[in-house]
Amino acid sequence: MPAVIVTDSTASLPPEVAAERGIVVVPLQVVIGATVYDEGADGATPDLVAAALKEWKPVSTSRPGPAALLEVYEKAARDGATEIVSVHLSGDMSGTFESAQVAARDASIRVIPVDTRQVGVATGYAALSAADVLDAGGSADDAAEAARDRAASASSLFYVDTLEYLRRGGRIGAAAALLGGALSVKPLLQIEDGKVASLERVRTSSRALSRLEELAVQAAGEAPADVCVAHLANPERAGQLTEKLAQRLEANLEGRDVWCGELGAVLGAHVGPGMIAVCVAPRL
Repeated sequence: MPAVIVTDSTASLPPEVAAERGIVVVPLQVVIGATVYDEGADGATPDLVAAALKEWKPVSTSRPGPAALLEVYEKAARDGATEIVSVHLSGDMSGTFESAQVAARDASIRVIPVDTRQVGVATGYAALSAADVLDAGGSADDAAEAARDRAASASSLFYVDTLEYLRRGGRIGAAAALLGGALSVKPLLQIEDGKVASLERVRTSSRALSRLEELAVQAAGEAPADVCVAHLANPERAGQLTEKLAQRLEANLEGRDVWCGELGAVLGAHVGPGMIAVCVAPRL
């Protein structure tokens, strides 16, 4: 086991996929009231977070500290790893990448921290591309570069019912939240250079989903791609969008399915119930 891929729970990799590919997943934490939960099936779940947000309970999130990541790195070393590629969500959105940098300096083996400048499954696809490189006999440096390239090529687009949750978490300006509420618009957002950026404003949820569909098709172009639809407490509309994208992008998918599932609890805490996201990640 010369090299290992580590990522964080916001990458939204299904546990069975991570296990099959040998990817180690480090949980972030969700704080609801005074209770701290690790993100995951046995802790903070999307349903738990959505219910807390609907009840307007205090919800916040926390990164893994350097000590937690160092423990993961050292365990990998004891298990035989000689190098680690640590792939994480945007450093502008979370301190997780910073924790990885600090832990890497104290690790007993070489660790290459990667800031994907992305969130959600776009980070997951980056980690999977890094694993592909290692499986093909590539070096840890090659794997880190593949992760950066995959993340840079991905488009992360999303719709939220309200900007209030992003404003509360400091992920978008108060003026933007006020404007959205005053005009009763449905904001379409994107991840741009590692941050949440405004994309479009539309008047209805139906129009927002139609635009997500169109923008996802445009992002895919003619290239083979992986596509994921994620949601928080909005399964019906997410399912409808998944079916439409599967039909329109059949050639790009090359026999694969559009991946559809609930948004992770940590990201869900910042965007709120009703959110729908689409990630299009061209294959390397």
